Amino acid sequence: MHADLRSDTVTLPVEGMRAAMAAAEVGDDVFGEDPTVNRLQATIAALLNKEAALFVPSGTMANQICLSVLARPGEEVICEQGAHIINFESGAMARLSLVQPKPLPGDRGVFTVEQVREAVRPGHYYYPRTAVIAIENTHNLAGGTLFPLDEIERIAGFARENGLRMHLDGARLWNASVATGIALEDYARSFDSVSLCFSKGLGAPVGSIVAGSADFIEQAHLRRKQFGGGMRQAGVLAAAALYAVENHFQRLEEDHANARLFAEIVSQSPALRVDLDTVQTNIVIMDLVNGGSAEDLCTRLRDRGVWLVPMGQSKLRAVTHLNIDRDDVIRAAELVTETLQKQ
Repeated sequence: MHADLRSDTVTLPVEGMRAAMAAAEVGDDVFGEDPTVNRLQATIAALLNKEAALFVPSGTMANQICLSVLARPGEEVICEQGAHIINFESGAMARLSLVQPKPLPGDRGVFTVEQVREAVRPGHYYYPRTAVIAIENTHNLAGGTLFPLDEIERIAGFARENGLRMHLDGARLWNASVATGIALEDYARSFDSVSLCFSKGLGAPVGSIVAGSADFIEQAHLRRKQFGGGMRQAGVLAAAALYAVENHFQRLEEDHANARLFAEIVSQSPALRVDLDTVQTNIVIMDLVNGGSAEDLCTRLRDRGVWLVPMGQSKLRAVTHLNIDRDDVIRAAELVTETLQKQ
């Protein structure tokens, strides 16, 4: 068998998506003249109930555009210690956005308004100025976990009272919405900026988007150009993203069910520790109980056709997606347990 569970970014465009890309009407997006890009941006702005949106090549660029608009150089961004923006974006906060993180320890990726209140710097000139609170929903490193809406709203209330800005790294916000039934616009309401990704669970080959006020998006255009993200006839990519939103959004519940099934099977192995309470969407985080090498296990599993990704010395991850069905998940999980029995 071949089951690539390393990430939901490994999906391949389906036939209908390829047809949409081939038929896309295009123009020069840097001049604002690509009709398909414009339609995508209007569609996402409406879904999030924001004034405007901007199509960008990647999730990292999306997040860094947002942070660099919301914060000035030298200012500080409060976020959870496992956040994507500080762990998986190649130091871009320092290199590109010129800001620094103030990481908070979270419970499955979730921090509280009380922690935020404690973390905000006093107003003395020798402290870095706290400027932004960034929330990741769902939280990748915690296992695709959900950030409760009521806690988001409490944090946002504190932010408004204290002149702080709010950014939502919503790369997998699609998954959060499907898992909870909470509309995208309800999640987005508390934030000055929102980033969404099309190339993860939705299965598009390329692309993310940022959304916010019209003034924010005007500034985001400048940052996108500075970061090298200005695209020309990008409608072929925007068409894939539109197809993904229209056809692959609600089917994410299948990925969530498959992730749960995978987790329940592998958790029966005494060699693995899986916190089933964290399997809330399409990500499963596993720890080797004996402290063995996750990299070595991933290599042995790949020889048997199961691809997982190491997330630390003894931690590994599986992510379900539209190219993996229920039978694939069952067989892959069985091969994981069999391989652990033989070591």
